[in-house]
Amino acid sequence: MTLENIKLDIDYVRSQFPAFKDPLSKDWSFFENAGGSYVPKNVIEKLNEFMTSTKVQPYAEYPMSKIAGENMDKATELFAKMINAKKNEILIGGSTSINLYVLSNALKKYIKPGDEIIVTNQDHEANISPWRRLKDNGAKIIEWRFNLENQELELNELQKLISTKTKILAVTHCSNIVGSINKLKQISDLAHKKDIIVIGDGVSFAPHGFPDVKDLNVDFYTFSLYKTYGPHLGLMYGREEILKDLPNQNHEFLNGQYPYTINPGGPNHEELVSLLGIYEYFENLYNHHFKNKKLQIREKINKINTLISDHEEIISNPILEYLNSRKDINLIGKSKIINKNRAPTISFTSTKKSSKNISDQLIKNKIATRNDNFYAWRCLEALGIDKKDGVVRLSMTHYNSLEDTNKLINSLDKI
Repeated sequence: MTLENIKLDIDYVRSQFPAFKDPLSKDWSFFENAGGSYVPKNVIEKLNEFMTSTKVQPYAEYPMSKIAGENMDKATELFAKMINAKKNEILIGGSTSINLYVLSNALKKYIKPGDEIIVTNQDHEANISPWRRLKDNGAKIIEWRFNLENQELELNELQKLISTKTKILAVTHCSNIVGSINKLKQISDLAHKKDIIVIGDGVSFAPHGFPDVKDLNVDFYTFSLYKTYGPHLGLMYGREEILKDLPNQNHEFLNGQYPYTINPGGPNHEELVSLLGIYEYFENLYNHHFKNKKLQIREKINKINTLISDHEEIISNPILEYLNSRKDINLIGKSKIINKNRAPTISFTSTKKSSKNISDQLIKNKIATRNDNFYAWRCLEALGIDKKDGVVRLSMTHYNSLEDTNKLINSLDKI
């Protein structure tokens, strides 16, 4: 638990999310958070305010335009502080897939015929296919495969793959199927000894605690804002030393104005401003639980991260224990969360029923989940799982409750 021995006030948390009072969704237990999270009322309010009062071209001097531009800048700046980055190291794009594609297009300037790029078979396709496409530029693609017995990416295997020709390493911080938290800082430190550019995919990590990108020592880091309680946007961090040297992929007059040079066009204005609502929600979450108001933004995020991980451990471990106890269930990944060694993203298959059948029956019990390969088809292929039927995935976040947990276990027991 936290040093203050404070537990997450789940009633307060759920009161901030209108979905839990909405007639359509209020009676459901939501276990599809890895596909996209609910949003707090702060985000909705910021979006409505922008669309009502400031839906004009930003950065002019008349008040509606001036406020729009100021709020766009403020949202970017605050989010940068939340992950311990500089404002000019943050790019907001349409999705993580889009952000990684435009990044790979920019980084291909570093790739010469015969250069090597390491990708994993544990990742979501968003952080695989953009780099595999660079084989068209002469790159040799090397696959870092996870251990089939424990589904983990092992550092000693990575060391065998790294060579003097390795230029880029793309690796997930947390697999959206396996759920394990990979040792991204150690991976980055190891790669940087050989001057390798490291791209970390945080899509399945960030919903469970915003990362400190400087501490991780990555060169680039991405995650989906619609999975961290916001609108359908993606955020990408890039180390300034690399960003400023990348070619301009935007309008000619923006030469030198990174990170805008990376992303053709620009962010969605109203959705960018609604990110202020995510910041406000986390600020309110901190103020509700802690007395010291003088801490810096990143220090507050660290405390909230601990609250969240403690709560997620409490609501997830009974499910993991239940699934692991059943002989007819194949649980993927670690069977217990200890000190945030895995995310509350739990995938399994059954030896008796199809994943589709189980998912359909859970839905009949008002448990929102699904079966799929979740764009991690290479991971399922390696595990010998039917990519079409896929796995049943139960993904939680900090607004899930023990009531959700018990309802799920009871439903699975009946099924």
